[in-house]
Amino acid sequence: MINKLSDFVRKQSISRPDHTAIVFKAEEVSYGEFARLNGVFGAALMAAGMAKNDRVAVFLPKQIETVVTVFGASEAGGVFVPVNPTLKARQVAYILNDCNVRYLVTSADRLAGLAEELQDCSDLKQVILVGKIPDSLPELDVGIGSWEDFMATGEGRECVGHPVIDADMAAILYTSGSTGMPKGVIVSHRNLIVGAESVSTYLKNTPEDKILSVLPLSFDAGFSQLTTAFRVGATVVLMNYLLPRDVIRQAAKHSVTGITCVPPLWIQLVDMDWPPETVDNIRYIATTGGRMPVHVTKSFRQKLPKTDIYLMYGLTEAFRSTYLPPEEVDRIPDSMGKAIPNAEIMVVREDGTPCDPGEPGELVHRGALVALGYWNDPERTAERFKPAPGQPEGIPMPEIAVWSGDTVKKDEDGFLYFVGRRDEMIKTSGYRTSPTELEETIYASGLIGEIAAIGVEHEQLGQAIWIVATGKEGAKLDEDAVLAYCRAELPSYMVPHKIIEWTSLPRNPNGKIDRKAIAAEVTK
Repeated sequence: MINKLSDFVRKQSISRPDHTAIVFKAEEVSYGEFARLNGVFGAALMAAGMAKNDRVAVFLPKQIETVVTVFGASEAGGVFVPVNPTLKARQVAYILNDCNVRYLVTSADRLAGLAEELQDCSDLKQVILVGKIPDSLPELDVGIGSWEDFMATGEGRECVGHPVIDADMAAILYTSGSTGMPKGVIVSHRNLIVGAESVSTYLKNTPEDKILSVLPLSFDAGFSQLTTAFRVGATVVLMNYLLPRDVIRQAAKHSVTGITCVPPLWIQLVDMDWPPETVDNIRYIATTGGRMPVHVTKSFRQKLPKTDIYLMYGLTEAFRSTYLPPEEVDRIPDSMGKAIPNAEIMVVREDGTPCDPGEPGELVHRGALVALGYWNDPERTAERFKPAPGQPEGIPMPEIAVWSGDTVKKDEDGFLYFVGRRDEMIKTSGYRTSPTELEETIYASGLIGEIAAIGVEHEQLGQAIWIVATGKEGAKLDEDAVLAYCRAELPSYMVPHKIIEWTSLPRNPNGKIDRKAIAAEVTK
């Protein structure tokens, strides 16, 4: 019986122990070895005194140790927290503090950049370093040791982890909110297990698939590449690409059969040369994290004629939500499809009543994939996680659904179409970016007076980030200095694409800077 996420690997290690589970560069790990490593890491956590539900964070690019940290923590009954490797020290420390991380797996060079911020992470107990250890390490009031030494404490021990049922929390995935710093979405084992079963079913995954892991594992769609593969016993090829062309090269090198990317990356890939053997091998491609331009979808239909194309929509708060079957792509390429298996997607008015066909309304997701809420944030949880519409009055404990904040509409046949976002989140390069977080970070530079961050429609990026700001204390705005600060303090996807100087910023009746008025002015 599958109770926890790591049971997928344990099951495959029994039925196909020698089949390759993970490929990273020249290294291959079988399901049998993968299950063994998970058990060793889990046993090491237990030996270190890990309590049930203790948070175990990993701040590394994709590599074997990253995946073992995640599934080993699951094996022991811990909660894993995958931190986007592109984040800066301040953002990483915020996440570690916010969810009270006890164990951190990272590298020595990353630790050096984090050292000052980690001084305030009072719950952190142990740092485990992957890779070469330098002669000197930062002075921190926590235990610091190597991956090899930590794993040695688990060798020869059976991982008798804390008891887990599928309703227990498995992970906290951080996603940007429309206001303030990122919020942690609490995901249960059931969410991940059912999600893997649903997605691998409609993608028709089999043990013969080789899935290219392109997206960050901190991104729910990126993590889904692991869960769908391990659920059926397929192979995952881990990659950290520098250039879009690297994706095609890795696909050719490893005879990849499935790739999922965000639209901005597909836009760059569609005009590149795809080797004939790659065209023959790729069984499916999928997109998520934004709307795929119709002309890009049509171009891929010509470039990859034997390949199924899946257009998907998802929420971190509900993992995956909808997909458009490949047989419908030619007919309605602008649709986001219908609900994935074992989920119901509703389009409702503000009062919760269902919208008529063609009438815009809010997308509401109900079912086993709905997350457990936002970590330590009851107020924001209450805004998004509310009773599902249309329940019988006699149910004393109403089912909770995710109210997405996205406006969609449904046609006569039940296919959904994206209309827009009700909040002010910026969706750029597949990432949800908080305008408030951007503004707070840039304001801390001391280079500006007032600031507003807005998203402007962009064919390749989905939305480009524009900054509208005033100079500090009436001085002229030094745009080059602001941009240099952003490059130093922000991950690349959050760096503004344009900086505009204004003498003063408009405000709404509540006295807040009016982003909507600014956006209307700069884009007219």
